[in-house]
Amino acid sequence: MKKYKILGFTLVELLIVVSILGILATIGLFTFNSAQTRGRDSQRKSDLKQIVSALELYYSDYGSYPLATNGNIIGCPSTTSTSCTWGTGSFSDATTVYFKVLPKDPKSNYSYYYRTINSEQGFQLFAKLENQEDPNCINNNCGTHSDLPAGVVCGSGISCNFALTSPNTTPFE
Repeated sequence: MKKYKILGFTLVELLIVVSILGILATIGLFTFNSAQTRGRDSQRKSDLKQIVSALELYYSDYGSYPLATNGNIIGCPSTTSTSCTWGTGSFSDATTVYFKVLPKDPKSNYSYYYRTINSEQGFQLFAKLENQEDPNCINNNCGTHSDLPAGVVCGSGISCNFALTSPNTTPFE
């Protein structure tokens, strides 16, 4: 009588391997989502810095910042009262293109918010950062800011927590 040796894995061994693979997949997914969040936040910061540069060029040409309406820049083109929509429209005048296409927030339900103060002698530009640990949030607080100016929102019901402003103002004016 021959004895056959059964080759294969036991149920316990299979459960251990599946559990380890599940843990590794969870860690990988969390790391991937975290990297995507940080990437979108980097894009927001870069977009706002570029917009600030365009606004400063406009200020040097006209002595004031462009008007704002409902969080949008007025001036597509700047010789009209047409509101620039984030992600479309060229912010320009007859001779200078300040921004070929104004960027929009990389997350579809988020938006940038622009407003002027002090008779167009100052501006505030807001965004919502997703990374709650980001040190660049307003006052190192990535939560809700109830002390921001009335009406400043970065999407439907989304509180802004990051701002770049003209040198003569703060996010809270």
